[in-house]
Parts: sequence; structure tokens; C-alpha cells
Amino acid sequence: MSDRLPPGSGPLDLNHLRTFLAVHRAGSFTAAAHLLGLSQSTVTAQIRALEQRFGRELFERQARGVSPLPYADDLAARLAVPLDRLAGLADGRGGGVPEPVHLAGPAEFLGTVLLAALAPLVAEGVQLRVTTGLTDPLLEELRAGRHDLVVATRRPRGRALLAEPLADEEFVLVAASVWAERLAGRELPDALAEVPLLSYAEDLPIVRRYWRHVFDRRLHARAAVTVPDLRAVLAAVTAGAGWSVLPAYLCRAELASGAIRLLHEPADPPINTAYLVRRPAASADPHVALVREHLLAVARGCV
Repeated sequence: MSDRLPPGSGPLDLNHLRTFLAVHRAGSFTAAAHLLGLSQSTVTAQIRALEQRFGRELFERQARGVSPLPYADDLAARLAVPLDRLAGLADGRGGGVPEPVHLAGPAEFLGTVLLAALAPLVAEGVQLRVTTGLTDPLLEELRAGRHDLVVATRRPRGRALLAEPLADEEFVLVAASVWAERLAGRELPDALAEVPLLSYAEDLPIVRRYWRHVFDRRLHARAAVTVPDLRAVLAAVTAGAGWSVLPAYLCRAELASGAIRLLHEPADPPINTAYLVRRPAASADPHVALVREHLLAVARGCV
């Protein structure tokens, strides 16, 4: 998408852009109409006018609400800051200092993928307060209001929280080259019993999932090393301490350089979906919506 809005006959209608952003954030024409104090037919007409102006659809109409198409995600990310600033000037908030956005999730995914994806927003003035931890405690803290957004490794149950698919992480079975060479030609997974296993937890959740999905059997093993940080597990694997199962995004550079090697390449590798979770009530801080929209637009392409 270019840095300029597409040409047309005359300037774009600012009210149409505000309506578009409200629909994008609310996820439905009906909810956006309620927020804006407009009729649903007016919202529909304004979105249709924008789609005609841009020459493409912005939303996919569904049984319940609408889902933004990729062009709409990109457009919303570009419009959110200037339109929110205009709204702040209109209601007297223009001189205020925006509140930081409280984002929480797994340390590895936040540190390796998401903070880099959010760098352009930080450069534009968005402030972040980042907390790392496990999904269950972070979701409880989200319910209690301690966070604005949580990246969760599973979809929360119930209706108290709203979850949107953020990205799919693929898991890979890896070891340093020295171990890969020793195991070459030997039958997996049995041959791995002779190699130290490295894990981030004693109950081996990632490794056990890989075994069930790929080898269709239970894993009977005990870790030689446990450390509650996948980046530390990767460092130990790279140093030749043993083998592990890791997210592919985390070890992409090491695989490309040959520092570690794939021990197995299944046709159907195990995948886990990460979700971006929030409370149902919209935040009064426009930067929360901006961070959410930006993450949903770019995170999938970063994993």
C-alpha cells in the first residue's frame, strides 16, 4: 500500500473515515452505529462509499458482524493516530499525555517478535509497559484490570474476555550439528533416548505435544536440563548440551546459519495458535486500540 490515499473526485470525507475506524474497532456495523449515534443504514452507506472510492472491499460481511480484509487493517493502522488526535482536540484532550499501553505475554514471543513489530508505534509516541509470564496468571490479571492486552498461548474460556487469533507458531525438533551427525541414519525417536533432553519445564509440555502429534506415542523421558526461558533452552541446544523442541520463529537464525539442525521434518508439524486477548469493554485510551490493530495486522507475517 502506498503512503498516499488513492486519488478520487475531491477530498475524502472525514466522517466516512471516522465511521470506517469505528467499524474496524467494533467489528460490526450495528455496534459502530451505536457508538457514533448514527443509523445502521448511514454506516452501511458510508462504508460502501469508501469501498467505491478505494475500488475494493474493506470488510467481509459475516453472519455476526464483519471481519476486516488486509487492506482495511493497513488503512486502520494509518488512520488511528491522526483521527484519535483529532478526537482528542475536539473534546479537550489534545494537550493531555496518553497513558501507556499495558501489554503482557510470553517473554520469548514478546521479546523476539512483537516488540520489534511495535517499534514504529513507539517511534510515533505510543508508550508500552510490558509484563511477561504464563498465560493463566496473565489472563487472571487481565480480568482484574492490570493489563490492556494479553498474548495468550490458548483461547480463554467463557465470555469474560475477547480473544482474536494472532499468529500460528510451528514447533521444530532440533539439536546442535554434533548431535545431528551422530544421529544421522538412526531411527527416531528411539535414538534420542541416548541424547540429553533440554526443556523449559519439568513436565515437558512442548516436547510431549510434539511426540503425540508427530510420532503418535507418549513420551517417556526426563529432562537433563530445565530452564524457564526458551531463549536459554535455545542457547543450551546451540552449545551442544542436547536436543529440544522449540518454536521455529525463535531459532530461525540458528537454523539458517547451521548452528543447530533439524532432526526431523514431518509433513504436518505441530502448530500452536497465539491469541490477542482483551476485556469486552473498549478502552478509553485510543493507543490500546492502535496497538491491538497493529499487532493483528503484522504479527502473523513475523512468525
